[in-house]
Amino acid sequence: MAIILSERAANAVKKVLGEQKQGDDTLLRVRVVGGGCSGFSYDLRFDNQFDEKVDSKYEFHGVSVVVDKKSALYLDGTTVDYYEGLEKHGFTFDNPNAVKTCGCGSSFQA
Repeated sequence: MAIILSERAANAVKKVLGEQKQGDDTLLRVRVVGGGCSGFSYDLRFDNQFDEKVDSKYEFHGVSVVVDKKSALYLDGTTVDYYEGLEKHGFTFDNPNAVKTCGCGSSFQA
């Protein structure tokens, strides 16, 4: 399995989906894009497109997650969680494939 979406992260996604009045067919797309301090960055976005030739689809705690096969190579085993504290809040990525990460937490090197 390419990724895992924690229950806490799924609840945060559902909250945003509701606030943005997204439809029931809306998917959470998790992907890796070039850039950032360490070479690659994580990208989360809502999407309504799923192509079984290039995407894998997962279901976590009532949230449909889509990962393209290229990103899946870098995300294999990654847990997406949601952190909410006094000093910061947002999605976090625990990626066992990252050999170097940036202080911002959204950039990595594989």
